[in-house]
Formats: sequence, structure tokens, C-alpha cells
Amino acid sequence: MIVIAAASTAVLAVAAAIYIQVTPQLRLDGAEPDLVATGDEGSRAGPRLQVLTNGYLSFVSSDHSGGQRTITPLACDRAYAAADTVVCLRPVDASTGTQLVVLDPQLRERQTVALSGFPNRTRVSPSGRMVAWTLLVEGHSHAGSGFSTSTGILDTHTGTLVPSLDAFSVVRDGQPYHPAEANFSSVTFADDNRFFASMSTGGLRYLVEGDIAAMRVRTVTLDVERPSLSPDGTRIAFTHTDGGADGVDHDHYSHNGHGESEITRQLSILDLNTLRITHLGETRSVDDQAVWLDDATVAYSLQRPDGTNDVWAVPADGTGSPRVLVPEANSPAPPQSVGS
Repeated sequence: MIVIAAASTAVLAVAAAIYIQVTPQLRLDGAEPDLVATGDEGSRAGPRLQVLTNGYLSFVSSDHSGGQRTITPLACDRAYAAADTVVCLRPVDASTGTQLVVLDPQLRERQTVALSGFPNRTRVSPSGRMVAWTLLVEGHSHAGSGFSTSTGILDTHTGTLVPSLDAFSVVRDGQPYHPAEANFSSVTFADDNRFFASMSTGGLRYLVEGDIAAMRVRTVTLDVERPSLSPDGTRIAFTHTDGGADGVDHDHYSHNGHGESEITRQLSILDLNTLRITHLGETRSVDDQAVWLDDATVAYSLQRPDGTNDVWAVPADGTGSPRVLVPEANSPAPPQSVGS
């Protein structure tokens, strides 16, 4: 049985604005960053990109994404934003303590949820109402890696919490399916009820379409991981994995000194109507859930050999070459217009 928690329970709390002591980080031009108070952030007008800079929530003009950015005092392992909702997976301790923090555009804290696991993915529905996350959990997998994924969803309007998609029924190839084990990850929302995600089970990796109200997922096709739905709802940006058999995301561990992966992940586009696949101009292995900047461009993070992350962008039609969008950053979100 799934556990449903209301906003009044102990795991959800509405708090005041966040104040975190931060050692100033250097801007790309070598100067100290503009660390703004969270209450002032919404006054910055114009389209902007949200990223993480050295683990701190940051904003840069979408028209000058390689230029000067605003770095806030808010520390996150993963972050995302849509409509009037900003979400941050905030580290609590060095082992498995994590906190999901839901904020408004001025970065005032609205809700928090205590989680257990290593932050891996987070997404927000287009309306800003629904929030999803994926954590890496140690010791729950029979795949041999020692890690599995835990994926949940929060309705920020009602406070209803789905702690794990494991409680959802599964329809595989049109028939009820009762897996001994399934790893769900990388939710991407179509609306406030319908979503897509990855499901790994029995050594196979599926793209699944989910229905929150019905608590059900159905398989769509095979060999799709880290899905990201296009703004027009017709295509999925995803990674096709060549090598490795456990179906568990490892990029958080590779990025944090927990071992490198030999898996190659090809960034591609799936047409949901025809299931036709288009490989993109990025030929390097992408260990990230891509973000659609618009209907024609996807962005993603890549790590340099020295461990520094950059945000890259590439056309979604298979043409063109990748370019650096935001240097020394990761965890991008689509452009948002703020202010008036």
C-alpha cells in the first residue's frame, strides 16, 4: 500500500526564507559573486537560466548565458524550476540525509520533505504544481551494484506525497506485470497527472507512461533512459545506454569519487507518435537528464576530466554541433521570465 501524507504531517513544513552561511565563490571573471538575499531574487527581470554553480543555485541571462551570473546562498545537489516553483534537493549530511525544498520565485521556502538517499534527479510539472525526485538508495538492489533508485512525487497544492513509484501497478505490453524488482527514475511531466519515466526490471530498460490518479504505469518502448518530454509533448530526449546491465543511474557516484562507469550513453530523441529515434550531434557519453530550452534545443551537463561541469546545448533535430551554454555549471532548468 502506498503511504499518503498530508501537508499537516511531520514530513512537510512551511518555513521562512532560507539563510545559509556561504563562503563566497569566484565568478568566472575572477571577482567575488553577487550573493543576493533570497527575498530580492524575484526583482531581477528578464528571461534567465537557472543552474548550479559549485553547488549553489545561480541565475544567468538566457541571452548571455556565458556571462556574469548571480549566485545565491542556497546550496543544492540538484535543482529545477517551472512556472512559479523552484525545487532544490538540499544536502543535509555527508551520508544519505537529503531534503526536498520547494520554493517560490523569490526563493522563499514553501515546503520541505525529509528524504533518505543520494540526490540524483528532480523535475517540476509545467504548471509548477507537481514535483518529482529520484534518489540513489544503497543496499536495495539485486542487480549486483548495491544501489537502486527511489522515485517519488509531491503535489505542492494538496501536500499529497507519493513516497515511491514502487506502489504503482505496472502494465507491460498491454498485460498486468508484477516484477520482483523494478527501479523507477527520471520523471518528466506532461501535466499535473500524466508523466513519463524510466523503469528498469529484469535486465531491461523501459520508457513508461504514468498516471498519478490511477497509480499506474504502462510501458511504451525499450532502451530509453533519463527521458525528458519536449514542450510540445511530441518527443522525448533520452539517453540510449550501450553497456552495463544493472539499469541503475551511476552518474552521481562517478561525479563524487565513488567510481567511474564504463557505460556509454548516446543522447537521442524519440518521436512518441512513430517511435522513430534520432541521434543528436553530441557524440560523448551523457550522464544527465536533458532539459528542453525550447522545442528545438536541448541542454545537459558534461563533466571535464578535472571534475568541472559545464552545461552544453545541441539542436534537437540531429543537425549541428554541441556548444557550451553555461561554463562551470550543471543542473540546468529551462529559461524562465521573472519580474515585469
